[in-house]
Amino acid sequence: MFRADNPVEATGSGSVEAVRSQGIFVGLAVAACVLAACTTESSAPESPAVLDYVALGDSAASGPRIPDQVGAPGCQQSDSNYPHVLAEQLAVGSFVDVTCSGAVTENIVSTPQGTSSGEVPVQLDALSPDTDLVTVTIGGNDIGLVSTAVQCLTFAETSATNVCRDRLTAGGVDTVAGAIAEKAPNWGAMLDAVAERAPDARILVVGYGTYLPDGGCFPTQPMLPEDADYIQGSITAMNEALKQQAEQHGAEFVDTEPLSVGHDVCVAPDQRYFEGVVPQNPAAPLHPTAAGMAAIADGVATVVRAG
Repeated sequence: MFRADNPVEATGSGSVEAVRSQGIFVGLAVAACVLAACTTESSAPESPAVLDYVALGDSAASGPRIPDQVGAPGCQQSDSNYPHVLAEQLAVGSFVDVTCSGAVTENIVSTPQGTSSGEVPVQLDALSPDTDLVTVTIGGNDIGLVSTAVQCLTFAETSATNVCRDRLTAGGVDTVAGAIAEKAPNWGAMLDAVAERAPDARILVVGYGTYLPDGGCFPTQPMLPEDADYIQGSITAMNEALKQQAEQHGAEFVDTEPLSVGHDVCVAPDQRYFEGVVPQNPAAPLHPTAAGMAAIADGVATVVRAG
């Protein structure tokens, strides 16, 4: 019996074909959606790998006088130094910090370091084939950077006899540049040793920052303009040598000079990433502050995530 509410019966055989075509179209559309969903699901980003992280280095990484001090007392290591902050940001699976104030390259690769609280092992011993990420900040003590900067401190007005730069470059021989050239091959050998102990690790050499602006800020910080430029220029030269060694030995260099511009020893205490000669933050003179450590950690984290 004819029923007007049955579209197939009401419209005849031509409409049957139309409905059949519509059914095929809907079926194809559903299949396409299923495939699209499968494709979307399979291309979803994987969770980031859980990293085993080891931090090596000197006081520019350990954080002397920054609360709270942890580890071997003689190493003056802070739980707010950039390795600790970085480990938290990356939510690493394991973390070992063997940074130690006063360390030189030999203390990383071959010679236990003597400290006020006793001897600490060679830093390389913290590495293993399971290590995924290594940061290392070293070189400043190799070239006597802080001791050289201290030699250049003066409260006297500028005069030819007071310019420390002239003494350090007398006879056309730049003593700091010479020390950098002498020590640079050791930095490369150290990176090879790190890679041998941790063959699957990503190795990041974290450089030293912008401690002084152009011309310094005498007498706020007691260093003459010529000397401030010489010291910061020497830091830049050391960073360039570290970068070159990193590139030649399968590591990466993290440049912290740009991120610390405008946060040098001359700005207001609450804006400093590096403390001045007379500390106004809980940090060692001419060393990173807690804010500086956090900024360095942010910079390193950005490089790690980009990789």
